[in-house]
Amino acid sequence: MIIDSVCTYCGVGCDVSAEVEEGRIQRFFAKPEGVVSQGKLCVKGKYGWEYLYHPQRLQNALVKRSFVQANPQLFANKELRPFDREHFALSYENAYEVVAKKLRSIIHAHSPDSFAAIGGARTSCESGYLFQKFARELIGSPHVDNCARVCHSPSLKGMRATIGEGAATNPFDDIYHTQNLLVIGSNTTEAHPIVANRIMDVLKKGVNLSVIDVREITLSRFGRHLSIPFETNLMVLNMLARIILENGWENREFIQKRCKGFDEYRQSILGDELADPDIFAHIRGYEDLPQKLYEVAYDLAHKKSMILWGLGVTEHLDGSYAVMAITHLALLTGNIGQKGAGLMPLRGQNNVQGTCDMGMLPYYLPDYQKPEIEGLMTPDIIDAIEAGRIRAIFNMGEDLAHIHPNQTKVKRALKKLDLLVVNEIFPNEVTKYAHFIFGVKSAYEKTGIYINAERRLHLSQPIVRSDLPDDWEVLCGIGKHIDGDFGYENSRQIWEEVRQVAPQRFSGASYEKLEKNRLRGLQWPIGDEDTPILHQERFRTKDGHGHFRYKAYELRGMMKELLQRRDPHFYLTTGRIIAHYNNAAQTKACESLAKRYPEDILLVSIKDKEFFEGKERVMLQSRYGTSHPLRIKFSKALKRGTLYATFHHASSHINHLFGDEADKLVKTARFKSVKVKVL
Repeated sequence: MIIDSVCTYCGVGCDVSAEVEEGRIQRFFAKPEGVVSQGKLCVKGKYGWEYLYHPQRLQNALVKRSFVQANPQLFANKELRPFDREHFALSYENAYEVVAKKLRSIIHAHSPDSFAAIGGARTSCESGYLFQKFARELIGSPHVDNCARVCHSPSLKGMRATIGEGAATNPFDDIYHTQNLLVIGSNTTEAHPIVANRIMDVLKKGVNLSVIDVREITLSRFGRHLSIPFETNLMVLNMLARIILENGWENREFIQKRCKGFDEYRQSILGDELADPDIFAHIRGYEDLPQKLYEVAYDLAHKKSMILWGLGVTEHLDGSYAVMAITHLALLTGNIGQKGAGLMPLRGQNNVQGTCDMGMLPYYLPDYQKPEIEGLMTPDIIDAIEAGRIRAIFNMGEDLAHIHPNQTKVKRALKKLDLLVVNEIFPNEVTKYAHFIFGVKSAYEKTGIYINAERRLHLSQPIVRSDLPDDWEVLCGIGKHIDGDFGYENSRQIWEEVRQVAPQRFSGASYEKLEKNRLRGLQWPIGDEDTPILHQERFRTKDGHGHFRYKAYELRGMMKELLQRRDPHFYLTTGRIIAHYNNAAQTKACESLAKRYPEDILLVSIKDKEFFEGKERVMLQSRYGTSHPLRIKFSKALKRGTLYATFHHASSHINHLFGDEADKLVKTARFKSVKVKVL
C-alpha cells in the first residue's frame, strides 16, 4: 500500500509517499508528479522516518518523582507506575487532571500572566492554533511564542514593515523562470537541498548566481562568490542599493507607481559613508568586493531576479533591518510581484510559517491580527522566570534547553519553574527539566496541515497507526479539566474554526480541497483558487504601497577591527548539516542518518593550520561559556580567522557560547557571529 503525506523536516516541505506493508513502513520516496519534491528527496526525506521504531520513543505520560514528592495532594487516588529512576508513568487522563489542577493553583496564586506557552512549529497548524487559544482564551495569558524566535522572526518583521507580508512572494518553481539568483546567508544544499536542486538545474541553462556569505559553500563553485566579514550583511546590502542609485539603474516607473518613502531613502543612503563599497578596497582579503558588488548590483537591476536567504541573514543584531534592505533591492529594481522575480526566505522547519500564521506569536493573533495585549518573547519569558513572574510553561516540541542561546541562564531558569509540561517524541535536553512529559504522535502518525516556506499548505495523513494522542488532544485533555467546554472531536473541526478566524488566508482551504491536492498543496491566500505569486497589483500593506525605510549599518565586531587594521581572530558561525535536523532528537534516532555525522564538527581555515598544528580537538570559549571538545576539520572554504561549527548535538555545548545579544526588534539571537578563544 502507498500512502501520500508530507515531510515535516525543513521548510521545503516535500510531498512524500510511503510504501507500507502490514502496518510497517518499508521505504519513503517521492512521486514524480509531486510539485515540491519533483520526485526527489534528500537523505532526511528518504530515511528520516526510521525514528518511529526506535526503542527510546516516548510512549507514556510521565511525571517526575520529585514533583510527586513535592505535591502529594495532587496524586491522591492516582495510580503511579515506576518507569525509571527519575519518573513515574501514569495514565494520560490522570496526568491531564493533575496538570490542570496544578495550573489552576498557580494561576490563582500568581495570575494568568504567570503562564507561558512556547513551541508548536514541529507540529500541525491545528495544534499550533489550539495552543495559542489554550494560552490566550483558556488560561488568559498573552505569553505565546514559537521557534521562529530563533530563526525567521526578523524576516516576518522586515518584510511586513516594507511590503506588508512576512512570507515568500513566489513559489519555488519560479526559480525556473528567473534570469538571476542572489543567495545570501543560506547554505542551500545542506539546509534546503530540494530547492538547491532547482538552482543547480537553472545554472546549467545560463542563469546567473551570486552567493554572499562569510564562507564559501557548495553553490559558490557555480557562480560569483562574495566572502564578507562577519555581521556585515546590512552593510553590503546597502552598498548594493547605493550602486544601483549612483548609476541610475533603479526602476523609476515601478517606484513612482507602487512605492513610498523613496526620496528620503535615496538621500539617506547616498549620504551614508558606510554604504560606500570602496571601503573594502583597502581591507586585506576583501579587496575584490567593490568590483563584485558592482557586478551583483548590475545583474539585480538589469535581469529578472530572485533573492533567497536563510538564517545567515536573520540571526544577527540587525537581522530585521537586513531583511528590509533585501526588500529594498526588490523594490528598487521592480523585482517583485511577477513570475520569476521575488523574495524567498528559506524557513528552517516545515511549519514555522504555519505556526506564525496561526498566531503563535506574542504580538500577532491568527491571520496576523493585533492582540489587545502583547505577550513576552521567549528571551523575555526566560528573564521573567528568573524574576519569579513566570511560574509555569507548557513547551510543545521545542527544545528550550538546547536550541536557544545563553544555555547557562536558560537551564538555571527552567529549574525555578513550579510547572514545566512538555509534549515530545523523544527524550531530549528540555525533558530533563520537565515535571510532566507527554509522549505524542509524530507527523507521520496523524492528520494535520503544514505550511512550507512558499506558503504552501499540505494536508498530512497517518502513514502508520499510533495510539498516542496528538498535541491538540493533550491540550483538550488538560483543558476540559479547566473548562468543560474546551474540546474538539478531530483536527478537521479545529481547522474549520481556523478558516473562520483567519479568513484572509484560509477561507477556501477546506480539508476536501487539500485532500484533492495532496501532492500539489495550495498556496495562501486561498479563496476559490490559491495564490502562487503575491503583490502583483498592490502590496499587502494598509495603503497598498511598498515602503522604503532606510537603516544605516552600525560599525562593530570584525568589521570595526578590520578598519582598525587589527587581526580579528577568531570568529565563529554555525549552521546545519544535511543529515541532521535542529536538535537531532529525531535524526539521531534514525540509523541511516546518525551514522553519517555522529558528532558536531569544527571547520577551520586551511590558512590557520599552523595555529592548530598537533590538535585533533579544541574547545571554544566566549565570554558567555565554553564548548565541549570539538573535532577539527580543515577547509579551503573559510577565510583566515573564520570558524564554522554544526550545532545539532547538545553534548557539544555550542549554544553555551552565545549570550543575550539579539536582533534589536524581535530578539532573534545572534547565532551567526561570536568572537571566541581557542583552548
